[in-house]
Amino acid sequence: MDHEISHRPSYAQLTLDLDAGESVRSEAGAMVSKSPHVDVETSAEGGLLKSLSRSLFGGESFFMNTFTASEAGQIQLAPALSGDVQHHLLDDETLYVQSSSFLASDPSIEVDTEFGGAKTFFGGEGLFLLRMEGTGPLFLSSYGAIDEHELDGTESYVVDTGHIVAFEESLSFDVRKVGGLKSTLFSGEGLVCEFEGEGTVWTQTRSPDAFLSWLIPKIPQRNTTQTTT
Repeated sequence: MDHEISHRPSYAQLTLDLDAGESVRSEAGAMVSKSPHVDVETSAEGGLLKSLSRSLFGGESFFMNTFTASEAGQIQLAPALSGDVQHHLLDDETLYVQSSSFLASDPSIEVDTEFGGAKTFFGGEGLFLLRMEGTGPLFLSSYGAIDEHELDGTESYVVDTGHIVAFEESLSFDVRKVGGLKSTLFSGEGLVCEFEGEGTVWTQTRSPDAFLSWLIPKIPQRNTTQTTT
């Protein structure tokens, strides 16, 4: 599956060249354009229970699209938010991905929700992780640019949960408050994720949660008060 990522890092678009019979699975709504002989099939990937789990707890669509080329063709995909796209080639391994960062993958890669215990379920700020397991190409998206951080096991690394894109299975993590109650309420920071061990963490330079916190107060509210006579 040949690929090209253009317009990065702010407005990245993924172009895939598919051979006849080759397929790619993507998040619903990610398609920009395609060749006419690239067919699409929409399904509840992995069955009803796994799809429902991804939708309710992973922040992903209940359905996924699988694009298959009846003859050689192209397809363009793009994430919902402005940012970058990054390619990962999994080799019988597992990667944990922030729910909003999955863009596309080889159909053979298993996509499932990983709770990680109460620390993930109650992490807040969208910290619901997708467990990507198998062999093949995987494409992740971000809000803003993507940074890569290599941990060598000598010290921990702390990331705001809204800035996590993905991390390797070899790392352990713990979700906690950024400080005391005062810091959590008034510092503008929420929950953080502290990683330990050897492996890689990918982060994004912008946080959707921070953007929404800035945007929502500026949206005009409808006046629902009715005057009676």
